[in-house]
Amino acid sequence: MNYVVACMTYFNAGGNEVVVKARGRAISRAVDTIELLRRSFLKDLAIKQIRIGTQEVTRVEGERTNVSTIEIAVLKPPEGGKKRVDATSD
Repeated sequence: MNYVVACMTYFNAGGNEVVVKARGRAISRAVDTIELLRRSFLKDLAIKQIRIGTQEVTRVEGERTNVSTIEIAVLKPPEGGKKRVDATSD
């Protein structure tokens, strides 16, 4: 819930785009944050982009492993404006 509050604070301060990034087991928390924002607080919030990937990390023991990553960008439409989604891909 702390991430939801942080995003709401940013939007209420005048921001119009937030990118939530996570990797590994925190991915589900990032998705939950965006879904809570969209379903409970900012119903006009639009998903701009979702990027998934993999990072190779070295553990303390020296072992290399792959970790999944996600970045979710969301837009708050301007007051009185229509919902706009940028569907272009990189």
